[in-house]
Amino acid sequence: MLAMYSGQLGTFSSQDILLFFIMWELELIPVYLLLSILYTAGSSVFLLLGILGMSFYSSNEPTLNFESLTNQSYPVALEIIFYMGFLIAFAVKSPIIPLHTWLPDTHGEAHYSTCMLLAGILLKMGAYGLVRINMELLSRAHSIFCPWLMLLGSIQIIYAASTSLGQRNIKKRIAYSSVSHMGFLILGIGSISETGLNGAILQIISHGFIGAALFFLAGTSYDRLRLLYLDEMGGMAIPMPKIFTIFTTLSMASLALPGMSGFVAELIVLLGIITNQKYLFITKILITFVTAIGMILTPIYLLSILRQMFYGYKLFNTPNSYLFDSGPRELFISISILIPVISIGIYPDFIFSFSADKVETILSNFL
Repeated sequence: MLAMYSGQLGTFSSQDILLFFIMWELELIPVYLLLSILYTAGSSVFLLLGILGMSFYSSNEPTLNFESLTNQSYPVALEIIFYMGFLIAFAVKSPIIPLHTWLPDTHGEAHYSTCMLLAGILLKMGAYGLVRINMELLSRAHSIFCPWLMLLGSIQIIYAASTSLGQRNIKKRIAYSSVSHMGFLILGIGSISETGLNGAILQIISHGFIGAALFFLAGTSYDRLRLLYLDEMGGMAIPMPKIFTIFTTLSMASLALPGMSGFVAELIVLLGIITNQKYLFITKILITFVTAIGMILTPIYLLSILRQMFYGYKLFNTPNSYLFDSGPRELFISISILIPVISIGIYPDFIFSFSADKVETILSNFL
């Protein structure tokens, strides 16, 4: 777990693109030990080829510093090739459909502590790469691909939300909700607007808290019931009121209840699309309409989780279950995650104060 933290911190803090790749790869070793999956390692080939191509282009000495690469230009065809390579690498990690298939199965089998790191940090590495490399260093190619990203994000929101409804395994259902919420991130990145990109960054942080918290609560429920399938659960609300209250509150945050961080992030992404002058009015209306359908599907599968887990009477007939409520340790973890979710929902400007300058710098490449 500590090695996984180290790789993730190194990836986010690297100012050198080769060091970024090395930390990206180092992080895969503990991930393999924790998850027994190497699917994401295949995308690293595209990442390495893109980094080497950008570093050695028209230079006797390789340029590896992010600041130096920002000022480097490439022929449009070559930039598109670089962009596609990085997009594949980051689409696996984010995940973006159709390269998302590893995520639900991994979440379904992994321990909930690993699921928390996976949803809270690992998926955000791909999103960070899309902003830091694809958007900032390859701006011309991004301008060409952004309409397709908008289309892909809209499809992803609808597809993942619809698929989540059919999952019996609670962790797989939450995993597909993560895929759906990543669709808003893609929309924000594809909008090429200050509002949209700020919304995408806020969604990265918001979903990091909410996704991790939902997996933690699913894990604490499994510790008591030894059940993962929703149609076998029921009746948890009365014997476990604290878990019921916190699970319900964080589910409301995930379905974008006003006053929670999820609502602010998704609303700002949609405002970024609507106020963007680069897209036709009919295009903006269609994307907003499709996204709204996805936002309607989200409460359906989340409220379904609450109904199947906490209502009814099945629990009283469940063998090998330990019907005790959250202890101090679990309450501390849950509240520690819940506080920033509510704080960001009430005062999102705190996050924007950190991101605004960088967002302006990135978008200056598109003027």
